[in-house]
Amino acid sequence: MVRTQTRERILVVEPDPEIADVVVRQSLQPLRYRARVVGDAGSALQESLRFAPHLIITDLHLPDLSGKDLLAALGSQSSDAPIIVIADAGEERDIIQAFRLGAADFLLWPMRATEVVSAVERVLAQVRERQAKLHLAHQLEKANKELQRRVRELTTLFDLAKTMASATSQQVLFQHLVEGAIRLGEADKGWLFLRDTTTKQLTLMAQKGLPRTFAARVGKPWDDGLSGLVALSGEPLNIYGEPLRRFKVAQLGQAAQVVPIKIKKEVVALLAVMRKEARPFSSDEQALLVALADYASIALVNARLFRTLQEHVQAMQRTAKAAREGENLKNELLQNVSHELRTPLGVAKGYVDMLLAGQMGDLTPEQKQTIQTVQQQLAQIADIVTSMTALETVSLAPAQWARVNIGDLARLAVARQKPYAKKKKLVLDTHIESQNTAVRGDPDQLGLVFDHLLDNAVKFTPEGGHITLQVQRKHDEFVEVSVQDTGIGIPQKHLAHIFDRFYQVDGSTTRRFGGLGLGLSVVKEIINAHNGKVWAESTEGKGTAVRFVLPLAQQEGNSG
Repeated sequence: MVRTQTRERILVVEPDPEIADVVVRQSLQPLRYRARVVGDAGSALQESLRFAPHLIITDLHLPDLSGKDLLAALGSQSSDAPIIVIADAGEERDIIQAFRLGAADFLLWPMRATEVVSAVERVLAQVRERQAKLHLAHQLEKANKELQRRVRELTTLFDLAKTMASATSQQVLFQHLVEGAIRLGEADKGWLFLRDTTTKQLTLMAQKGLPRTFAARVGKPWDDGLSGLVALSGEPLNIYGEPLRRFKVAQLGQAAQVVPIKIKKEVVALLAVMRKEARPFSSDEQALLVALADYASIALVNARLFRTLQEHVQAMQRTAKAAREGENLKNELLQNVSHELRTPLGVAKGYVDMLLAGQMGDLTPEQKQTIQTVQQQLAQIADIVTSMTALETVSLAPAQWARVNIGDLARLAVARQKPYAKKKKLVLDTHIESQNTAVRGDPDQLGLVFDHLLDNAVKFTPEGGHITLQVQRKHDEFVEVSVQDTGIGIPQKHLAHIFDRFYQVDGSTTRRFGGLGLGLSVVKEIINAHNGKVWAESTEGKGTAVRFVLPLAQQEGNSG
């Protein structure tokens, strides 16, 4: 289809009026091409610079230069206009040379107007396609530059968001905000106000680029004339040029942007940036500053939470310090009491043993029973003193490291407890694995563990009850010990605390069972010091099982 609206410029280099008439008047002008005719190569070179044609049509026969020479000359001028050459029939060799010199097409004289139009349209279609590609390339380059700019802006915004999220000091946060706003808004200076929620007063908190007299106002109230308006409206303000001159801040620049920083829709701070030149801030720049303000509100909340958390931590540290001081005082008191009791207790126990042995005369059955009761009470007091003494050292590493057979320790402990179990008519069973159950540790401390566990089981199991001590290997890595009784059991709410120092399930002054609540805490500290773990399982009214595991000696290596 012929495009009648095409307006490309065509330079025709043709000395023959008849040929020029066919090309220009009959072919190009009806299609409204803007054609210009010259008759020699020199004129063609000059006109190609002035006219800037989209297409050149030249005869190979010119009066001053040949058409081939004109092609070479145009090439030296860096002309990118395609060339159609006109030749006579039989000049195929000249046409081929013209193609080698850059010709795009050819016409043979004599020719009809339709042939001229066809060749022109064919070549100009390539020109239009090339121009479209150039335009597209230009658009792509422009879009790419815009995309790169947006990426830089978003990267800057993301980096600022990360920096603000990690800022725990409000002053550091405020300075980051001002510097980031200046970068994002391509501004020369910036500042930040903090707004008092009660008085609504604005206090300058951070700045960059302000003159010395203004910078000296940091930490003090200041009114720049613009930010107060934004605080009332809650909307960003973009002002430049003549309207800005009505405000005193105009002495700092000719374009300003102020955005509010909100927490729960309340304006708590204001961020302002300014340019020296009267170039307004674009909508994109305003959107970036608003986004920065949104990040700032989150960072402000985080900073407040962090400050509150710090205050809680400091309060907890003070409480913990007071608790440690109280614990130290309690431990010191225990040490003094245990040391003071040990000597008179030994003396009293010696006299009681002498009385029961008849070394101080015969006793009546009633007297003997009474003294046996005293002996039992003295033994209980001795256990308490032993626990208090053990508590002084069990938090440290074991005093000695040796290969200890847990099964042997269990048998010895059962032998020590059997007389007390027999008095209460308790059945004391043992299931001790015959395989190697050796661990590395302090035999005295581990023996104390068995004594405390069995003593508790005997104490809290009613007459006629059953106690089972079991020692077995687990996965060839650990040895597990359990002491299970059919005693009174422990309520679930107390189970998690029974290993705490001084904790007693029945803490009343009229409790049935004595003791300071130290036995299981001693057990826990000894087991922990031996790289083990201890826990308890219990059902109220049915009994309790206390279990602990220790690593086998071959897994422990050369410890200690």
